[in-house]
Amino acid sequence: MALLDVLLPVYNEQERLASGVERSVAYLDGLIPKDYHVVIVDNHSQDATPAIARDLAGRYEGVESIHVDRKGVGVAFRAGVAASSSPLIGYMDVDLSTDLRHLDEVLEIFSAHPEVDLVNGSRWNPDSVVVGRTPLRNLTSHGLTFVLRHALGMRATDAICGFKFFRRPALDMLMRQANPEEDGWFYIIELLLRAERDGLGIAELPVHWEDDQRTTVKVAHQTLAYLTQIRALRTRFKQEGIL
Repeated sequence: MALLDVLLPVYNEQERLASGVERSVAYLDGLIPKDYHVVIVDNHSQDATPAIARDLAGRYEGVESIHVDRKGVGVAFRAGVAASSSPLIGYMDVDLSTDLRHLDEVLEIFSAHPEVDLVNGSRWNPDSVVVGRTPLRNLTSHGLTFVLRHALGMRATDAICGFKFFRRPALDMLMRQANPEEDGWFYIIELLLRAERDGLGIAELPVHWEDDQRTTVKVAHQTLAYLTQIRALRTRFKQEGIL
C-alpha cells in the first residue's frame, strides 16, 4: 500500500496525458519514491487517450490505468477511490495547472496536522498566484464562489481548483453522504461543502496556478449546470436539516 494516490481524471487528453503523467512521476519519484500511485482514470475517451494510458501504466511502476464507460469527473473520482487503498487520496488536473511543488505542502500539512482531513487548493486565496487566467473565466469562477457562499454557506475561497487531497476515513464518510448520481465536477464541490458542514479539518492551500489555454471546458454550459446543481443541493441540505 502506497502513502499517496494521485488520481488524474481524463477525457480526450491525448495531447496532454503523457506529459502530465511523466512530469508527475518524475516529481513524485524525488519526493516519495515507491510510495505513491498515479492513477489515470479514463472517462470513456474517444481519442487515443486509453491507449496512451495503458502504455504509461506499462512503462512506470507507480502508474495505474482505469477505464470507465461514462463521462464525468465525479464518475472518474469514484472509480479511482474504489481502486485505491492508500491513506491519502487526491486528484489533480492532468494539465498540471497547479504547480507540482504543492504536493510537498500537502504531505507536510497531513504529517504535521493530524486534525486536517482535507487539503483544498485555492486560486483565490490572497497568497495565491494565478497566471494567464482569462477575464471571462475569472468572472465565472468568482461568480460561482459568490453563489456558493450565499446559497450554501461555503467558507472556502475556491471550490473548483483541480487540487484536492483527503484522508481516507474522512473521504469515505463524505462519499457515503454525497449524491452518487452526480457524475460531473459538482460531485467534488459537494464533498468540500459537506466537509465544511460536518466540521472536518480543512486546510486551504494557496497555489501557484497557470491557466492552460487548451482547456476543453465549455464555460457557459458548465456555469448553467452548476447553477442547477447548486439549487438541487440547497434543497437536499434543507431536507437533511444542515442548512
